[in-house]
Amino acid sequence: MQRLIYCFITCFYSAVAHSSDLPYCGDEGVWVQTLGSGGLELDNERAAGAYLVWVNNRARVLIDAGSGTTLRYDESGADFTDLDAILLSNLQINRSGDLASLIAGSKNLGRERLLPILGPVASSVNVSTKLHIERLMGPEGAFSHLAEFLTFGNPGGYKISVREVPAKGNRVWSRFNNRDMKISAIPIHHADIPTLAWRIEVDNKSIVFAGGFSNLKDVVAKFAIDSDLLVVTHAIPEGTRGTARDKYVVPSQIGRIAAAANARILLLGGRHSRTQGVESISQKAIESIYEGALIFGGELECWGL
Repeated sequence: MQRLIYCFITCFYSAVAHSSDLPYCGDEGVWVQTLGSGGLELDNERAAGAYLVWVNNRARVLIDAGSGTTLRYDESGADFTDLDAILLSNLQINRSGDLASLIAGSKNLGRERLLPILGPVASSVNVSTKLHIERLMGPEGAFSHLAEFLTFGNPGGYKISVREVPAKGNRVWSRFNNRDMKISAIPIHHADIPTLAWRIEVDNKSIVFAGGFSNLKDVVAKFAIDSDLLVVTHAIPEGTRGTARDKYVVPSQIGRIAAAANARILLLGGRHSRTQGVESISQKAIESIYEGALIFGGELECWGL
């Protein structure tokens, strides 16, 4: 009954979001909007992973900026000047591919304050977030005309402030707070790619963006304990074997993690082509363990907490 009621409510808000030219989340409270619910495939009509956290009708945090984020951000109606931070789970294309175009598009929007961009430190085979952005938009970068955003007094009106977060070990990082929001992170295992799970606490609500991970470290359930919303990438179906298991959890593992975390709502994003068409099988595997509300995320859908 709980799932049926929640499905009715959330499906209603999803329909509202698609019924006008300018989708929006609720005017009050904490909402999460899916900007991109897919991966990098060209045949699934989905943008790569990205999410917005709205608080009282203001888009406060952008989580990831995968390919397609710029268009979806524009479609969401979010005001770029409202953003308190951009959080990057990792530096792969499906998480940061649209970062440069998003920054380029913000030039004339009137932002005047610093824009923190948080992401993982370097590993032995991967560059740091600072070097990644330097190579992307520094004076010698691929898009050197955006280097002005790395300094004060630029025509864009604001400066990017890059902050790196440890991506090794099991310790929780929690050094980003303002008057009403707390952001923390923990390293998660995603093959050899430095990757972070993020937790945002605002307005007595907690949201955990775990993304893609193999759960080798078994840290997500504890990190997401008692969360109102847990977001996990649904990239592989039940029964998957081989190298994909070094990056992603199968549905039954997702169910166990969500249950152990006592997450109120589970949102499946990053929906790859190999998991489409088998949602009922994934749902059965998850719901055999997890009793909370389950959502298969779609483009621009909004969910109130």
